[in-house]
Amino acid sequence: MCGIVGYTGTGQAKDVLLEGLKRLEYRGYDSAGIAVFDGDKLNIVKRLGKVSELVGAVSSDQCSGTCGIGHTRWATHGAPSERNAHPHTSCAGDIAVVHNGIIENFTELREELIAKGHTFVSDTDTEVAAHLVEEGYNGNLLKAVRYAASRLVGAYGLAVTCEQEPGTIVVTRKDSPIVLGSSEKGSYVASDIIAVIEATRDVVIMEDNQFAVMTPSGISYYDQQGEAITPEITHVDWDIDVAEKGGYPDFMLKEIHEQPRVVRDTLAGRMSGREIKIDELTLTRQELNYIDRVYIIGCGTSYHAGLIAKNLIEAWARIPTEVEVASEFRYRNPIITPTTLVVAVSQSGETADTLAAIRDARIKGAKVFGITNVIGSPVARESDGVIYTKANKEIAVASTKSFIGQVVSLTLLAMLLGRVKGKLTLNMIRMLFTELADTADQIEAILDDTSAIEDAAHFFDGRDSTLYIGRGLGEAVCYEGALKLKEISYIHAEAYAAGEMKHGPIALLDDGFPIVAVVTQSPTYDKTLSNLEESKSRGAKIIAIATEGDENVKKVADHVIYIPKVRDSFMPITASVPLQLLARAVAVARGCDVDQPRNLAKSVTVE
Repeated sequence: MCGIVGYTGTGQAKDVLLEGLKRLEYRGYDSAGIAVFDGDKLNIVKRLGKVSELVGAVSSDQCSGTCGIGHTRWATHGAPSERNAHPHTSCAGDIAVVHNGIIENFTELREELIAKGHTFVSDTDTEVAAHLVEEGYNGNLLKAVRYAASRLVGAYGLAVTCEQEPGTIVVTRKDSPIVLGSSEKGSYVASDIIAVIEATRDVVIMEDNQFAVMTPSGISYYDQQGEAITPEITHVDWDIDVAEKGGYPDFMLKEIHEQPRVVRDTLAGRMSGREIKIDELTLTRQELNYIDRVYIIGCGTSYHAGLIAKNLIEAWARIPTEVEVASEFRYRNPIITPTTLVVAVSQSGETADTLAAIRDARIKGAKVFGITNVIGSPVARESDGVIYTKANKEIAVASTKSFIGQVVSLTLLAMLLGRVKGKLTLNMIRMLFTELADTADQIEAILDDTSAIEDAAHFFDGRDSTLYIGRGLGEAVCYEGALKLKEISYIHAEAYAAGEMKHGPIALLDDGFPIVAVVTQSPTYDKTLSNLEESKSRGAKIIAIATEGDENVKKVADHVIYIPKVRDSFMPITASVPLQLLARAVAVARGCDVDQPRNLAKSVTVE
């Protein structure tokens, strides 16, 4: 949620800020604003809505200057509005602040500051930070920001500038991502590497309670006590073209088509001889063998990837595995011992609920392993090991290629655990790995002809509700398929185990009610067909995801989308692709913005 960007240097700040905000808009698009110092005063321009609204306003206002900060907002405290948009300022308007996160004690701070004579103009929690900096300012912006940070409780990434120190931006963070970098043209800060990658590939991923002072000539770093420190430099090796549509009408479709590459890149170097190689796990084979319980934690799409992995870990390693919604995990006091492995799955690596669950698990003695798409993210730094999914930057809010990367990574982990536990032989590992790698070609085959998927979208014309049903791994796939439809088309969609239809959901059916069914060749195939018959007899229209060559399914389904034949264990990878494409086709037909659906943000950095 929320994107922040800042620049000080020799170029026009507004150009850097607006371009950076465009690239960060996936983090939130309720409102946007910038503050630029023109040599005399801070000029602030804010607009309700997407960054494009701000771009038009700035071009007419001629916001000139070489130092500034910007923000694109996903609202938490205070409704989306121009007065709640960032940047927020001090009473005198000479200090400007942008913020990502939630300040939990803002009510107490607000009351304290009002009692001291401060005037508030917004409903946001962020505004207290601007007034705290004002309280602490005595000619040294770094000291003022350190004072403000010492008073804040919660999560924050802050960038602050003021008129009294031209060309200076002070930055700090706690539980909210911040990256910084420099080039010959100046210094840059952003919530995400994607906003600064054109300027530099060598960045500092800021740690909690660190501070940075940005000037046109470079960046200085300090610890919580104000002592100078030398941070670690991270080199970014992916290209900016991941943020460009590359001829596709939207990022979502582009990212769906990148999934074969994601499979191949995630698997690259993961076989040594005939053994699975995950060096990043940092646990010995003996430690892995001691594991007697696995928890997989995640939110949204990441949770659904965990549902698939549960089936594989229990089948191949025979380790009891539970999948938990990260936001609930630590509140129910789960049973955790030193032989428990907690696998934290997060696309962004900064999901607040998942990070909180990781910290709780580590306190209780568990080993923690992260699966994320972002190098140097908090999940990666706070885990005992990590698999990077190699999806590269995902711009569309609805995850597609990241999900496939997560499933492939979790499949590798399941194979490794199966091997360590002695349940999978060397030959079985080699065979499974080869078949897993083949899914890249199978996805390409699905993408080569999507006509059946596009035709299926018409079954949703005039409908506002649907059900996704399957059994076994098919059920797990359905949860993700239903989520995709909800996210981008705004059609109410729910997933159910097909055998549960007659225990309640079948009451929803009427003539023409669309049902999406995953009915591939599996141990539960016949049972699933029988469940579909029950739904069809009550007027439902069945859209089936089925295995190539299956003619029997045509007797039940009104429309069939065929996918290549694969081992049932790998079916979730291939079956997810037509479900992604179907959701997109329905959303496009309904005139929805598939890249930036309403009310959502790419990463959720607050609880």
